[in-house]
This record gives sequence, C-alpha cells and structure tokens, in this order.
Amino acid sequence: MRAPISWIRDFVPGLPVDLTGRQVAEKIIAAGLEVETVESVGGEVTGPLVVGRVLSIEELREKEKLKKDIRYCRVDVGPEHNETHGVGAGSRGIVCGARNFALSDVVVVALPGTVLPGAEPGEHWAVAARKTYGHVSDGMICSERELGIPEGDHAGIIVLPPTTPIGADAKAVLGMGDEVLDIAVTPDRGYALSIRGVAREVATAFDVEFVDPAAPITAPTAAGYPVRVADPTGCDRFVARVVTGLDPSAPSPEWMRRRIQACGMRSISLAVDVTNYVMLELGQPTHAYDRAKLRGAIGVRRAASGEKLETLDGAVRDLDPGDLLIVDDSGPIGLAGVMGGASTEIGAGTTDVVIEAAHFDPVTIARVARRHRLASEASRRFERGVDPMLPPIAAARIAGLLAELGGGTIEDAGTDENMLPAPATITLDVAYPARLAGRDLDGGTVQRRLVQVGATCAVDGATLTVTPPSWRPDLTDPADVAEEVIRLEGYDSVPALLPRAPAGRGLTFEQQRRRSVSRALAGAGLAEVLCYPFVAAREFDALGLPVDDVRRSALRLANPISEAEPLLRTTLLPGLFAALRRNLGRGTADLALFEVGRVFRPSLTGGPAPRPPVDRRATPEELAATEAALPHQPRHVAVVMTGARLPNGWWGAGREADWADAIEAGRAVAAAAGTDLTVHQDNLAPWHPGRCAALTVATDDGDLVLGHAGELHPRVIGELSLPARTVAMELDLDLLLEHANAVTPAPRISGFPPATQDVALIVAADVSAQDVAAALREGAGELLESIRLFDVWTGEQLGADNKSLAFALRFRAPDRTLTAEEASAAREAAVARAGELTGAVLRRA
Repeated sequence: MRAPISWIRDFVPGLPVDLTGRQVAEKIIAAGLEVETVESVGGEVTGPLVVGRVLSIEELREKEKLKKDIRYCRVDVGPEHNETHGVGAGSRGIVCGARNFALSDVVVVALPGTVLPGAEPGEHWAVAARKTYGHVSDGMICSERELGIPEGDHAGIIVLPPTTPIGADAKAVLGMGDEVLDIAVTPDRGYALSIRGVAREVATAFDVEFVDPAAPITAPTAAGYPVRVADPTGCDRFVARVVTGLDPSAPSPEWMRRRIQACGMRSISLAVDVTNYVMLELGQPTHAYDRAKLRGAIGVRRAASGEKLETLDGAVRDLDPGDLLIVDDSGPIGLAGVMGGASTEIGAGTTDVVIEAAHFDPVTIARVARRHRLASEASRRFERGVDPMLPPIAAARIAGLLAELGGGTIEDAGTDENMLPAPATITLDVAYPARLAGRDLDGGTVQRRLVQVGATCAVDGATLTVTPPSWRPDLTDPADVAEEVIRLEGYDSVPALLPRAPAGRGLTFEQQRRRSVSRALAGAGLAEVLCYPFVAAREFDALGLPVDDVRRSALRLANPISEAEPLLRTTLLPGLFAALRRNLGRGTADLALFEVGRVFRPSLTGGPAPRPPVDRRATPEELAATEAALPHQPRHVAVVMTGARLPNGWWGAGREADWADAIEAGRAVAAAAGTDLTVHQDNLAPWHPGRCAALTVATDDGDLVLGHAGELHPRVIGELSLPARTVAMELDLDLLLEHANAVTPAPRISGFPPATQDVALIVAADVSAQDVAAALREGAGELLESIRLFDVWTGEQLGADNKSLAFALRFRAPDRTLTAEEASAAREAAVARAGELTGAVLRRA
C-alpha cells in the first residue's frame, strides 16, 4: 500500500508541519506496520519548474523539410520568467516534438537550470537554452515520464486545467516532493490497505487526533435499484446507489489524478477514478455499472456449471460452481469482489451509473481470485477482510463525488441488503495484557489503547468486555486484544527476561533414562543422527518385510513434503540406512550410528481428530478424542554399524563390527535404562536368519520381546547397497522403560577378595550360551558376583552335535573372605543346576 503523507495529513491534522516521511515511517514501524521504503514523488527534479500557457504553435516539418513533426511554440511562463524585450517579449520560445497539446493549453515548463531524472536510476541531466531546428529552445515542455512521476500518462505532454495560475510553481501543482510510504501489509491487517487505516495508525503513533473520513451517514429511507442476494454466506451486505445525468466528458480533477498516481494506480476516467479514489481512501472496493446496460435486478449467487464470463481484461473465463458472481437477468456480469464484466462496463457515453458497494466473504474471494489467477486491487482487500460498515458510506461518497465533479444527480432512494451478524465481544481480565507483556499496564492504559484502536470497552470489576471495531476481523481472542495494547505501548517496552522455571521441577524418570541411553551409546563410540520420519513404500520391500508384517501398516500424509516419501516411518532402520549410505558415499568407511526417535503406528480405535477450539481451553472430552485419533507413537532406539569396530594398531589386529556388537549395543541401552536383557535366537526381517537375536526382558507373563539385533540379510544388503556384514539393532525404548527399575541399585562394593572358578560344560549344539549362563547363575546363588563366557569350542572329541562353553565364575562374600571349599561348593551347585536345566556335562579335559 502506497500512502502519500499529504493525504494522511487530511485525516491527521495535528501532525507537525516539519515532520518527514522517514520520521512517520519509524513511528509506525515501531507500532507493527512494515514500511519498506519512503519515496518522494518527483523528488529528483530541482530548479525552476513552472506553469505556462501555449500562445502560438509553428509547425516546422514542412517549413524546414524535416523527417519528423517538430513544433516551435511561444509559451507564457509568467512575468517573472518571460523574456522582457524583443519580438518574444512576454513569452519564451520552446522547440517540442509532442502533439497532444494545442493552442492555449496550460502546460508544465522546465526552464534552463532545471535538473531532471535520466532514463536510468541515478542519472540526471540539466535543461539549457540551445539552438535547434533553426530556433533557440529556451526551456522544455514536460511529460510525466520526464518528471519521474510514477503511474502517470506517459504518452505525451502534461496538460493542466485551464484555470491553473500561469507562472506558478509546477511542483506544488503536481504534488511533486510529496513523500509516499510504501507499506507491506500483512494478511491480518487488511485495514492498512487504505489511507484511512494508515492515518489511524499514524495518529495513534503520534498520539494526536484522528478525523475519520468514514463518518456515519443518514441512510436512504426508500429502496433504490433492486438487488437480490441468493448467497448470504458469500455476500452479507450489498449497497446500491444510482447517479444519473453524468457528463461523460467530465475530466478527473488534477488533485485526484495525482493522488491516485502517487498510490501506484493509473488515471482512466472520472467514474473509474472516483471508485479507485474512494477504495484507496476508505479501503472499500466498489464497482460502477452502466445502468443502460443492466438487464433487471442485480443479483449475487454461485456460478452454474458451464457458465462463462468476459471480464474487463478481455478474457473469457470458464466459471466454477464455487465462484461467487454478480448477475442480472442476462446472466453473469462480474466476478464478485474480483473484477467486473465487460457487458456492463462504463464507456465514453455513459450518463447513468449504478454504484455497487458490498461486503464479501474473504475466503470465497481468495479462492475465486486464485482459481482464475486474477489478483486485483479489490480481491487483495476483500480476502484480507474489509470493514462491513463501509458499503453505505463508500457508496454515498462515490455518488457525491460524481455529482460534484461530473454534474450528475444522486437518486434519493438507495438499496442496502444487510445480513450482517451481531458484533462479537471478547471478555478478558483487565490485568491480562500486563501478565502477557511482563510489565506494568494499568486498566486506564489498556482501555485508552483499545479506544485508539477503535474498540469499545466496558469494565465490570476486574473483567473487561471488548467489542472490536468492525474493520478489525483479526481481533477474536483475549491474546489479540492484549497484543494490540502491547504493540501500541511499544514492543521495545516489553522487558527481555528469561522465564523462571517453577521450583521443584526437573526431568521426569523417562527423560532421565532416555538421556542416559543416548550418553551410553555415545560413550560406546556411536554417533547420533537425526533422520526425517518420512519413508516410501518401496523401502519396506527392500527390507524384505512379509506382506502381513505390521511394520508395513504405515500412515500416509495428506500433504507430504515429497510424493516420493509420503508415509510415516514404522521403524527407524530406513533412515539410519540412508544416513549410512550418505556417509559411505563421502568416504567414511567405518561407521557406527544411532538414533532415538518416534515411530508411527496407526490407531485401531480413534476416528478423525476433532478441530480444537481457539477461544477456550479444550474440555477433557475433546482432548481425549484428539488423543484417541492420534497414531501410536512409541520411541525407539536403533543402531547400525559397518566397517572396523576396532581398528588395526600397535596393540594388534583390529576387527570388523559383527552381530555381537549389535547385541552388545542393545545390552548397553538396557543397562542405561536400568534393566537387563535376555538374548534368544530368532528369525525376523531384515536380519540374517541364522544371525538374528530377539532381545527380551523378563516379566510375570514370561519373556517380552523388545526388539532385535544381528547381521542384516545378504539380500537386504544388496537391495540397499550396503557393505557386506552390516549389523543393526532396534529396540522399543518406551516399552523398555516401562519394565525398568524406577531406582537403579547402587553397586555392591566389598572389601574382601574375590574367588574365581572356571568351568567348561559340554552341551548340545542347539543350546544357547544364554540359557546355560542363566542356569549357572541360578545354581550359584548369592555368592556369584559375575559370570563371563570366554570360550566356545567344537571338535571331533565332542561329537558333531555338541559344543563346549567355558565360563569364568567370580564369587565374593560381602562380610568375609571365601574359603576354597565355599567357592568350590558354589561352583558345583551351579554346574549341577546347569545339568538339570540344559543337559550340560562338565568337561574334564
């Protein structure tokens, strides 16, 4: 929105005379408006620029046998600037090639010494007397382009009204030097798309009087031009006024043309200029119809299938059933709130006009404008919200200007189809703005600022009831009201303080354990990554998941960032594999990555999520319904490793990461969470069938599977282009924490020496070391401090179906030094129990 300071002053008479546009911009920027630039209309022109009258015109083309039209003119530029002697006394001679002016026309003359802007930014050139085409050209008759006036008529010379004083300063006549604020209006401040709205902000910022140009009017008592509104949702107010006997040749006054041009619009004709002027002044878009071209009553309805409309830009548009139309008995005559139709356009012979001023639904207008890719000044305002009280005022203002400037007659009758709802109110605590801002704001200040905004206030004890002004549809909640008070007081008055955490609160048990898990994995040499939660369906195929695997039941996003990955992840592994490939592609061969994040599983009981309210806190029932509609989102922890787990060095040979490292990562997670895992052989994609372990935790109902670890299946490695022998682990972290100890017991420290006993047991090849260790632990009793598998051996001596497992048993008593007999007895008890549960036999040699 471009807003000239001179126009703003009309409604803010209390502004200091010497106030600059830059100072005005600084004030309203502090109040929340975005002023992009401050421009000066024709500000680059310096020197004597005056008003002159053409006294004579001599055509030089035939006389001098020239190839183009050249004219030598004598121009009266006022006694102060005319030649005072010789044949040219009382005027100046000027050579000019333009042909859009005639004898006795009043023009703008740049005298020698005037500096004008050049064709390129930053360029300037000076006017000087010089001889050309056999005559001395002692000045220059100017066009708007040559003076740098934006949006002017650049086709020819400026021709001023005949009553303009000769010799007067043309800069003042043309409004040059007036500063213009170029404001970027955000969607919630549609009222600022008008001089009225900007002037109100300026008056409030400088704390001076504001004179509202939209003063209430006396409504006509009789109905005027017939109007039928069939869609009150799309149009809840429609005003029509009629002006007859308009002089079609009446020009727009210079002051109006200059103001419209300063705001970035072109002057077209009196009727069009008046409607644009009022739209810029008040913010109410309007439209004028040639009454002679209307067929019956004006109506408002939605488009029917197959209808077409030729708009004012000459395009024939196929209409959509969602389009809101202005119609008469002949059919569509305009896209409501966007652009009028060509069939009722005002032309050169129009004498009677019907003025439309309506209020349309912002969402409807926005959709129509986007559907037809037809953004207009009207749609830009309607889609941001226009004051619904303005239509009768704007219609009356247009009618008055047409009558005054075009000699028309205003019909006394007028139509006002008003279906507006009652104004809403907002109730809040008087102290709420102060609490929100964190600074002192007394009740008087709050009310004064709201009145400046245009609201009405009523106080009942500590309760403030606010009725927002009709031009502020964005004020709907207590927070909106508080923000208005705070911004007018100045955002810089809000103290910059960090919020204080309430005493006695800290991390929850789950938060502490999750951090412990991340620290444990990082301490084990793994790097944490954060992957996007979006996956493609083909990734489930690459993992080799069966058709009925629950991990294939993924939620699809309604509006995905990328159509290539429209699903929410059900496992962390695809993201980790992608991170692994990305790092491998950048030359890193030895990798150990982990991620802690949520996966998403569809809810089997919840329906569509309800829309939460914004005017109050949601009820427990609404919160429960929202929660029920959400997918199940457990946190998982996953690990992936490839390359060397222990590098080669002076200490000896290194080794590659293998399935045991993946299992050990799971054990580290469980230890950090405060529990122990049991490992069982399993078969689950995407792991290798013979190198896959189920990680379980003991519960009252048996072992609960929390996740899996091991080496990836060769087929999966090939599909995902991963290195051979890549290993991975994934655990349900939330489920693990549910079965973790709330308090981790402190380690038992004994001052007495341990007793170590080794035992080698022969078991069947299909018996797991985990089961044997559990049996040994159960049999050894409380004296057993630790147990460690240190050797697995197979050979012909044992038989094809047997293996030997060697364990180191460490015994210690808290209150005494164990005797050899006590340690041996505990060892024998452990071996006996292992024999009972697993069939283990002690290997003698």
